[in-house]
Amino acid sequence: MKLWFAGDLDGLAEGLEELATEAGIELTSEGRVVEVIRHADSRIIVQADRNGLRIYFNRKIHFFRALGLLVEALRSESIFHIEEEPQFEMNGPMFDVSQGGAVIRSESVKDFLRRMALMGLDMIMLYTEDSFDLKEQPYFGYMRGRYTQDEIKEMDDYAYQFGIEMIPCIQTLSHLADVLKWNAFADIRDDHETLLVGHEGTYEFIEQMLLAASDSVRSKRIHIGMDEAWKLGLGEYLVQNGLHSKFDIMNVHLNKVMEIVERLGLVPMMWSDMYFRAGSVKGDYYDKDCIISDEVIEGMPDNVQFVYWDYYHYDEDFYTEWIRRHKRFGSTPIFAGGIWNWKGYVLNYGATFDSTHAALNVCKREGVTEVIATLWGDDGTECDWFSALLGLQLFAEHGYAKDFDEAKLSRRFYYCTGARMEDFMAIKNVDEPPGIKLGNHETYNPSRYMLWQNVMMGLFDENLRGLDMAGHYTSLQEQMALYATRNGKYGFVFEVLERLCSVLALKADAGIRITDAYLSGNKQELEVIVRELLPEIRARVERLRSYHLERWHVVNKAFGWDIIDLRYGGLFMSLNTAIARISAYLAGTVDRLEELEEKRLLHQGQEGLVDCYLYKHMPTPSRISQ
Repeated sequence: MKLWFAGDLDGLAEGLEELATEAGIELTSEGRVVEVIRHADSRIIVQADRNGLRIYFNRKIHFFRALGLLVEALRSESIFHIEEEPQFEMNGPMFDVSQGGAVIRSESVKDFLRRMALMGLDMIMLYTEDSFDLKEQPYFGYMRGRYTQDEIKEMDDYAYQFGIEMIPCIQTLSHLADVLKWNAFADIRDDHETLLVGHEGTYEFIEQMLLAASDSVRSKRIHIGMDEAWKLGLGEYLVQNGLHSKFDIMNVHLNKVMEIVERLGLVPMMWSDMYFRAGSVKGDYYDKDCIISDEVIEGMPDNVQFVYWDYYHYDEDFYTEWIRRHKRFGSTPIFAGGIWNWKGYVLNYGATFDSTHAALNVCKREGVTEVIATLWGDDGTECDWFSALLGLQLFAEHGYAKDFDEAKLSRRFYYCTGARMEDFMAIKNVDEPPGIKLGNHETYNPSRYMLWQNVMMGLFDENLRGLDMAGHYTSLQEQMALYATRNGKYGFVFEVLERLCSVLALKADAGIRITDAYLSGNKQELEVIVRELLPEIRARVERLRSYHLERWHVVNKAFGWDIIDLRYGGLFMSLNTAIARISAYLAGTVDRLEELEEKRLLHQGQEGLVDCYLYKHMPTPSRISQ
């Protein structure tokens, strides 16, 4: 499609040229003229009539969303009038590039930024506990793929041309286990992951982080973290200062950090949960019996924005109550929802859609003007980042309509990515086998523990017994293979899942087959298992691993894959051990397989399929490391 843009193009030309191919247009003076008008109105207006083509916009990011709306409409109509009213002043993703070890390459970030521009998302955060260069501290982010200042500046420059703000996101209290493990930081440790409040060295270190995180970006805003300091004041702080309330410790620390932030001219936001946890006898962020006194609130700095994060609720009443509780702090909070990518290979779109609909509907009613879509990397970042594209589109479409339109979401997703909404929604089915309720609001992750558990130990076998996993994953493998061919450049998302389903079609109930054959004395079945089943599982795991390896190194820096290597290595060796042990039994060189004789128990005593959050609890009941 040939187009030529004229009018109010100040600040747009560079981004327009960069996005032209992705938008599906050729910029040429021989094309149809699009008149571009920057107006004071917040609305986006896109028109095509007998007098020509026009785009009305206010903010740069709105122009690029309007560009996509124009091109999409021109593919099927000649006359149209489109209006959208932006619902939020900030709306965009936060990618966790620290906790799971996966530091997204700058080229991959740029790919996301181009999609975001067409979607109309205007903010990006890279959550970096230690994934950025801190020149004063060589062990900070050592061998963890930290971004250089040049890389950060390059990404910020790229985002800026589309009107996307890149906001630093760090930690200034806890979540710093990968930093504090080094002896260089021994004097500022409260516990293994939390900084020592009140220590002079702590605030020198925080200032170094704040300077380094903000130095290479245009934005003066910064996220200073401060969430989930589980044992705040109970480690070295307790030894040095005695017992103090978490409320008091939080306010002392926050005020000291705010002194630094203000001196540096930065505009901070922080997670809000520590105040709610301190007011709950259960330490629960979402405890309705939580009490935060007026005295505590009066001690909070009034120049920091609080971020209410919640991806766990599906009813609007809860979000309404919690936003209003945040308003007691003296301002309207920022809201952070979740695109559920952190429970293994599979993105849970059931939980993502239902929690996001409830939360963002309430945000619009309650006057919340800034929202974040979090993508966490917990425990290895096994899920492909680009699985989340539909989640980004979901946040975008909520951001430009008071009333959500699912049909429009599907159309916009296809235009912005070349991918199909129904196929991306089907990703969730990999974690919705028989035994899981539709939508999986419980966020169970059976595909993950079925992959990683040891076939000779079977920690989840009793929960899996009687469920047709082979049929489910055989069917899904065929579907994922089809989806890989019809989702354009993002077909690789389904290539990974096709290989995962191929493994699970055989491995899910392999432990049950082995145990049942052994206990019943069926050596003929054991012969088949050793000769055919286990070698085929091993071959399918290698097919998954090799493609996963390839994709990781295209999307992420090399660092972090070492964790995944250990997991695949452990799985391969456990399969080899199973073959060796069963073969030895069949040959008569060992007279029993004691690991198969121990009665299988339900995982944590729970009937049916379950949730198991961390890898370390999947392959063995023993500690993997001290």
